[in-house]
Amino acid sequence: MKDLTEGNITEAVIEAIKGTKDPRAKEVMSSLIRHLHAFVKDVRLTQAEWEAAIEYLYDTGQITGPTRNEFVLTSDTLGISSLVDIINSNPDGGTEASVLGPFYIEGSKMVEIGANLIGDSEGEPTVVSGTVRTLGGDPIEGAIIDLWQTAANGLYENQDPDQPENNLRFRMRTNKDGYYQFTTIKPVSYKVPTDGPVGRMLDLQGRHAWRPSHLHYKVSADGHRNLITEVFDEGDEYIEEDSVFGVRQSLTVPYNLVTSEEEAEKYGVASPFHRVEFDFELETL
Repeated sequence: MKDLTEGNITEAVIEAIKGTKDPRAKEVMSSLIRHLHAFVKDVRLTQAEWEAAIEYLYDTGQITGPTRNEFVLTSDTLGISSLVDIINSNPDGGTEASVLGPFYIEGSKMVEIGANLIGDSEGEPTVVSGTVRTLGGDPIEGAIIDLWQTAANGLYENQDPDQPENNLRFRMRTNKDGYYQFTTIKPVSYKVPTDGPVGRMLDLQGRHAWRPSHLHYKVSADGHRNLITEVFDEGDEYIEEDSVFGVRQSLTVPYNLVTSEEEAEKYGVASPFHRVEFDFELETL
């Protein structure tokens, strides 16, 4: 088609991809093209604005690497990651999903139930425990708990060269009762990285970059749907205004302060310490 106009260019592009063999890919790409074209028309996008958008994508690619994914962070801060989680959640129940975030690393070290992750990390000792169960309440033995969190400085291990490898991240298998337990430091609220394109976008939008304190979890078990989620401190000052829209009411828990020396000795920590309990429910495939 040579005589392209604002009125017919969208259909011309849709026609150009008609040979797409995968039905789902064709459906998704056709819808994407229609919505992008409609957006450009709706806001009457200027050439300068288009160039700024291309520059944003270029800069996002440049800053993305093995330890940081600015594309994921863009998706997170625009609420897209959270929307995908919500759309794909199980209507029959189970633990709600939340965002993966840009700092997950595959293959963290395996540790035993009861492991103490604190090492040389500064922070408030916290004992976390719970179970992994089916929607029917049966314990899942051998489920893998994959956890990662920030240090007291608000940085993940793969952001901070001063932290040892695998600091405050691990994998653990549940026992026959579906039980898990570990000792760590209380997570802190922190800002998502603002030294790249996402930071410029947040400034443009007049938004803050803070996230409420949380623990990241990836929970998996044979025969069950994998779960990616976060567990939040219900008392955090940013619990109502998470910059990546990851908070769900069902994922907020109290950090109970324990002052008993006897309890502290039981877990091998100093008193006082925090106690957190959270149970996961996985959907059976």
